[in-house]
Amino acid sequence: MKIRRTLSALCAAAVAAGAGLALAPAAHAAGTTSLASVLASDGDTFDRNWYDFDIVDQAVATVLAAKPGSPVAVLADGTVPLTAFIPNDRAFQVLAKDLTHRWYGSEQEVLTAIAGAVGVDAVEQVLLYHVVPGATIDSATALASSGASLTTAQGGTFKVKVWSKRYAIVQLKDQDRNDLDPFLVRSKLDLNAGNVQIAHGISLVLRPLDL
Repeated sequence: MKIRRTLSALCAAAVAAGAGLALAPAAHAAGTTSLASVLASDGDTFDRNWYDFDIVDQAVATVLAAKPGSPVAVLADGTVPLTAFIPNDRAFQVLAKDLTHRWYGSEQEVLTAIAGAVGVDAVEQVLLYHVVPGATIDSATALASSGASLTTAQGGTFKVKVWSKRYAIVQLKDQDRNDLDPFLVRSKLDLNAGNVQIAHGISLVLRPLDL
């Protein structure tokens, strides 16, 4: 089941979690195309391209199949402003290796391994930790915001560390102190630009706690 076919209502808790947002939204965003549509635009099946976003697409669908009222459905409601930091498929492959100590050769195996290792509830919390509700944060805003702390739909926070404005090198520092923190992927910035829901690809999975 693709997330663009699932619930579009936002859980009130997700909006409340964004109250501590430290960054101002991009003023020019006006469109209402949802991020779910963007994630599903290359098809709703796993493939062999490890640098797109099939696993996060399918992970959200898996959560909504098990928990239809989950606030991750906000990704399908293009009228709700938010910014998502989306791990590519390789990032989830690395997470699966960390959790299970095995390297999986297909995207479907990766998602199955992660869900089996931590459960659907934990997958839901990890996904929500990648969503900052209430603001459309474009890359220009992020590059001007080193040190900002973002409050996520999961309720936790992560920090923005800008290493280079010129080369758009931005790191996100999460709550797991034992693992590497992700960087924004320069070729995957401002996905869905012009809409109130925007996304940026990241190189590793953000962790709301020590996984």
